[in-house]
Amino acid sequence: MKTIAFIPARGGSKSIPLKNLKLFCGKPLIYWVLNAANQVKDIDEIVVATDSSEIEDAVSKFYFDKVNIYHRDVLNAQDHSSTESVMMEYIEKSNLQNEDCFILIQATSPLLTEKHLNEGLSRFNLDKYDSVLSCVETKRFFWNKDGSPLNYDYANRPRRQDFSGMLMENGAFYINSIANIKKYKNRLSGNIAISLMEEYTAVEIDEPEDWVIAEELMKRFGKRQEKVNKIKLVLSDVDGVLTDAGMYYSETGDEFKKFNTRDGMGFQILREKGFKTGIITSENTKIVERRAKKLKVDYVYQSKKHGGKLEAAIEICKKENIELDEVAYIGDDVNCFELLSKVGVSACPNDAVKKIKKIKKINILETKGGQGAFREFSEFLIKE
Repeated sequence: MKTIAFIPARGGSKSIPLKNLKLFCGKPLIYWVLNAANQVKDIDEIVVATDSSEIEDAVSKFYFDKVNIYHRDVLNAQDHSSTESVMMEYIEKSNLQNEDCFILIQATSPLLTEKHLNEGLSRFNLDKYDSVLSCVETKRFFWNKDGSPLNYDYANRPRRQDFSGMLMENGAFYINSIANIKKYKNRLSGNIAISLMEEYTAVEIDEPEDWVIAEELMKRFGKRQEKVNKIKLVLSDVDGVLTDAGMYYSETGDEFKKFNTRDGMGFQILREKGFKTGIITSENTKIVERRAKKLKVDYVYQSKKHGGKLEAAIEICKKENIELDEVAYIGDDVNCFELLSKVGVSACPNDAVKKIKKIKKINILETKGGQGAFREFSEFLIKE
């Protein structure tokens, strides 16, 4: 059985133009659900169904290895088009089998996490359920338009802690089999199970006001936020991060490296905000030594290849009396892999090698090495 995550993402949006690409907590909105789905081991493929070349270009730059683009028919990308219409279009044109699992994920639910999807799949895999939808429990009192209460007795108003409340769809995800979707032409059918998510995930981004609320919720409840708040030390590689990875030589054999002044300001900003900083590189040159002195970094470790970078970071942590999850590191190549996989917050330039971009939960920056990637990373840490 194959498991497909399907994310409709059309280019048109009247309330918030190009909504799926608008930056949400520093990343395009669609990034967050893609990131969540990409971390779920049981999801085999993630399909983004879009009519927009801009969305296609943006998604391709995330470098999620499970993601593929489906070019949806323009007729199913209109304001009046239903989600079911594009689901059916894709299913009819694909080679999916009846027993395959289909997860519909809404791009407007950035608070969705890997944990939520795993819990939903666990519910679906119980034999007694045909489909699953995500809900939140709300303890609000609802009324009908005729002035009658919908879910409580106003003459005996219950205390919140004694009130069971109601379940409400939050629109984050729906799970069903291909056979059921073909038969009923609907995302849900048969014996339906509820997969509960936290109440704060009830917000869906449809209006500008929703955006403000959702960003504040992400900052308060998002896992990434918790990790960023703990950071005390920021470390960087040199070649491919602070430089463009180029090797420049004069006719007499002198070696040169090109640094970016914006990165220098990034180090200064971090220092002013109270972060300790450091450089760990596999090279050993006077150039790096002089650059580090000008940047006023707290630590410089050279000639650290592969595992040596992790050892250097651990040594710094001991001196600072902190843990590795209180460290942020930016690197670009395979000799950075071990350290990037262990620190609290990791990042890489946009032109880093594929193996680095596939590290779980790494932040892939928009900037290339030597073009201000460290500055972008420093601003990300401070903003968060």
